[in-house]
Amino acid sequence: MTSEFLVKMLGEISAIMQENKEKLIALDSVVGDGDLGLTMTKGFAVAYETAAKGEADAGRMLYNAGKAMSGAAPSTMGTLMALGLMGAGKVLKGKTELVDTDLVEFAAAYLDAVMTRGKAKLGEKTFLDGFHPGVEALKAALAAGESLAEATAKAAVAAEEGFKAAKGMLAVHGKPAVKGEASREMDDPGACVAMLIWQAIAKAAA
Repeated sequence: MTSEFLVKMLGEISAIMQENKEKLIALDSVVGDGDLGLTMTKGFAVAYETAAKGEADAGRMLYNAGKAMSGAAPSTMGTLMALGLMGAGKVLKGKTELVDTDLVEFAAAYLDAVMTRGKAKLGEKTFLDGFHPGVEALKAALAAGESLAEATAKAAVAAEEGFKAAKGMLAVHGKPAVKGEASREMDDPGACVAMLIWQAIAKAAA
């Protein structure tokens, strides 16, 4: 596996955001300002275009993709997703050949960057609640000797379960928090983005 897999992965993420643009807009319109579908579509499209330029160093390629995304989608969520790519880029810096566990490193670094910048914790109804279950499922499946395709498929299922579980949580951050107890009955747009990312990663690995 080379950095080409990561390029393919970003292409799948870009495509799934485009396919779900209206869904993300609808979810975000309930709890935010409704621009999430637009920023995720534009941001990940630019990230993919940048990654596809042929940089062999996986870390440098991800960092450049994140930096480009940050400029193209300067919203709160756009910035967090861009920082996730940049954080993952730092961890994979210097690598041109990748092994399956490097995807765990990618995902863990992505999660850490978003958690650090966003100052959120698990259980606070955010992107983390959809993304973290995917990281853990991927790690466990690969440790058990499963193939990358099998492991990412399980990660996608876990992320979907995380997205669904976030619906009962109390929002602590941003505009959803203003809804108070009413936020428990709402789907979290960020956790939905996390679920879509894992679905795209699974498709790239299939």
